[in-house]
Amino acid sequence: MTAILETLAVTRRPRLLVRAARFGIEEYNRNRDLRRILRGETLPGPSDALPRLIDMEAAQEDTRKRGDAAYSIARHLEILIALMAESRLVRGTAPQA
Repeated sequence: MTAILETLAVTRRPRLLVRAARFGIEEYNRNRDLRRILRGETLPGPSDALPRLIDMEAAQEDTRKRGDAAYSIARHLEILIALMAESRLVRGTAPQA
């Protein structure tokens, strides 16, 4: 798991995209949002969700960089929000409700 968190620490994305995702973390609802992102699958634990989210986000980033018309900033943001929120859960730094 440490390797995954290190990968996240060195990942670079456009500042505006990251700032928007940070705002979205406050409204992140794991049951609702992660289920939608994973297309209705059974919810995995945060440690199992992270590698999948990393792959999904990397695919979105590749699509963005290519200028592909299939790129959806909304989809990219929802994946990035989930990725950031799930990494907080893994690190144990998620805000308490």
